Amino acid sequence: MPKFPFCARPQLSLTLRLPVGASSAPPHIWTFGAFPSLTAGPGTGLGPWWMETCCPCCCCPCCGGEEPGYELQVQKSVTVQEGLCVFVPCSFSYPWSSWYSSPPLYVYWFRDGESQYYSQAVATNNPGRGVKPETRGRFRLLGDVWKKNCSLSIGDARMRDTGSYFFYMERGNDVRHSYQQNKLNLEVTALKEKPDIHFLEPLESGRPTRLSCSLPGSCEAERPLTFSWTWNALSPLDPETTRSSELTLTPRPEDHGTNLTCQVKRQGAQMTTERTVQLNVSYAPQNITIFRNGTALEIVQNTSTLPVLEGQPLQLLCDAPSNPPAHLSWFQGSPAPNTTPISNTGILELRRVGSAEEGGFTCRAQHPLGSLQIFLNLSVYWRSNLRTGVVPAALGGAGVMALLCICLCLIFFLIVKARRKQAAGRPEKMDDEDPIMGTITSGSRKKPWPDSPGDQASPPGDAPPLEEQKELHYASLSFSEMKLREPKDQEAPSTTEYSEIKTSK
Repeated sequence: MPKFPFCARPQLSLTLRLPVGASSAPPHIWTFGAFPSLTAGPGTGLGPWWMETCCPCCCCPCCGGEEPGYELQVQKSVTVQEGLCVFVPCSFSYPWSSWYSSPPLYVYWFRDGESQYYSQAVATNNPGRGVKPETRGRFRLLGDVWKKNCSLSIGDARMRDTGSYFFYMERGNDVRHSYQQNKLNLEVTALKEKPDIHFLEPLESGRPTRLSCSLPGSCEAERPLTFSWTWNALSPLDPETTRSSELTLTPRPEDHGTNLTCQVKRQGAQMTTERTVQLNVSYAPQNITIFRNGTALEIVQNTSTLPVLEGQPLQLLCDAPSNPPAHLSWFQGSPAPNTTPISNTGILELRRVGSAEEGGFTCRAQHPLGSLQIFLNLSVYWRSNLRTGVVPAALGGAGVMALLCICLCLIFFLIVKARRKQAAGRPEKMDDEDPIMGTITSGSRKKPWPDSPGDQASPPGDAPPLEEQKELHYASLSFSEMKLREPKDQEAPSTTEYSEIKTSK
C-alpha cells in the first residue's frame, strides 16, 4: 500500500503546464488530475506545506527516493576534539534549465529533525534567514556555492554540537530540495591533542632562536587561544614574551637538557593543553680535565705537570664536555696540524713509563663549533736517581740521630761532672758540713756539752797528717731520750746527733 493514498488511484493523471515560451517543462513540475485544484510549480501557490507533506523529497511521493539530478557528496561521519575545528568538504548538484529565471542560490545546514522552513539553520549564506546563536561564527560555509560547493567549517567544537545535520538548497521557486539521504554525523570528543613547538634544531649556544607554539586542529573562532611559556632553566624568560605564541631564546651550554613548556588555553572555556620539550643545545667544549685514577690533575694556563716513577704503568683520561661530544685524541709533544695521534680516544695508556715517554703530551678536543687542547708535562723519576737520593737521606737521618745521642750523652756527662765538682768543692768552703751526709765535724762545731774539752780549740800540733784526714769514716749515732744541756732559755731541737769519728792507722 503506498504511503500516500492518492498514489494508488488509477485515475491519477499528470498534466504539464509549460511556461510561456518554453518548449518543454522541467521534470519536477506537475498538475495532478486527481486534484484539479492543486498545481505544483512556480506561481501555483503551493508553498512549503505541500512540499513537506506531499513531496518530502522534492519528487513524486510515490517514487520512494531522491529525484534524479539531485546529488550530495559529503562525509557521513566526522569526529573532532573539543575546542578544535574541522573542515567538512561538500559538493552538490541540482537540475537546472536555461529557461529558468536566475534568482539567488541559497544553501543551508540544519540539525536533523528540524524544519528547513521554520527553524534556524546552523550555517547559511542567506542574509534574510536567522542562524542559531550557539553556532554563529563557528559553523561557516566555505567555497563558492555557485560552483556547487557546500563545504562546512566547524570551529571551537563543543560537546553539544554532537549530532546529525542535513543540507538544503533553494533557488527561487523553481528549485528547492532537502538532501535527506546523505546526512552529516558529527561527534565531538574530549581534547587530547597536544600543542606543537616548532624551532630549528639543534639549538646553538649563544645564537638567538625563534620558537613557535601552535595547536593542531585549531582555527580562528570567536574564542581565541592564549599561550604561555615556562622554562626550568636558571635564566628567566621575558614576561612580555611568555604570553605570545612565539618566543625568542638565546640558549647557553648549561641550558642543554632543560625543559621548555608551552601551554594553550581557550578563552572562556575550561580547555587547557600543554606540551613539554627537552632542549638540545649544541655547544663547543669550554674546558678540558685530565684524570689519573679518578683524580683530576691541577691545570694552570692549559698546562699540567705529572711526576711518574720509571717503570710504572700510566693511564690518563681526557674529558671535554660538549654537545655533540667532541672528538678526543692524544698527541706526543705539541702536535702539528697533520700529526698522527698516538690515541684516537680520550684515554692514554702507557704500559711502562720510561725515558722515551718523558716530555709533553697533548689532549685535543675537536668540535664543529670550536676546538680546545691542553698540554701535559710528564716528569719521569728513574730508580737510580731514587736510590742516590735515598742513601744520602738515610745517612743524613742516621747522622742526625747520632748527633742527638752524642748531645744527650754530653749533657748527661756535664751534669754528672758538675755534681761531682760541687760535691768536691763543699768541704773546702765549709769544713763543718759533709756534702753527702750533711754531718758536722767535731772540730768545727761546738756542742753545748758542759765540761767538754771540745769547747777549746785544739792546738795545731795535734792535727793528724793529711793522709789520715782523707780516711774519714762517718757514723750516725742516736742517743735515746738523752737531753742535752741547753741554756735555760733554749730547748733542745732534736734527740739525734751526728758526729765525725776520725781514726788513724
